[in-house]
Amino acid sequence: MILVSSCLAGLKVRYNGTHSLDHKISKLIKEHKAIPVCPELLGGFSTPREPAEIIGGNGEDVLDGKAKVIEKSGKDVTELYIKGAYITLERAKEVNATVVVFKEYSPSCGSSMIYNGEFIGEKIAGNGVTSALLKRNGLRVISEEQFADSFDGII
Repeated sequence: MILVSSCLAGLKVRYNGTHSLDHKISKLIKEHKAIPVCPELLGGFSTPREPAEIIGGNGEDVLDGKAKVIEKSGKDVTELYIKGAYITLERAKEVNATVVVFKEYSPSCGSSMIYNGEFIGEKIAGNGVTSALLKRNGLRVISEEQFADSFDGII
């Protein structure tokens, strides 16, 4: 089974109430080969919500207590991101996920790039909180761009 970011499945769950529909991912869901998940909603957030970025590092650093996830207004929402990550890990185990396709740049789901924590649109190499936790637990986590490039080799 493939676990995918809900926004890539076309669900309007992004911070600003939009989606990032990927037609190949949508097709996999219709074929019952993929299951959507949103770590941020699982952590307790609603849609829409304030944008957040990782300050002081990346997802691994958040898990290690060395960095925080902060909303643009300055509110610390680290615990909700960690909670969502652990619930997502349990969901991945429940469905025996073989690969996880997550939305790049997200403070939860980024699998190779995230925003730099300054809310200026600048990106840096790094994992989001949920991607970091899933990778630590041996799951293959890729971005929608990597999925598009290797679609035929995954399914």
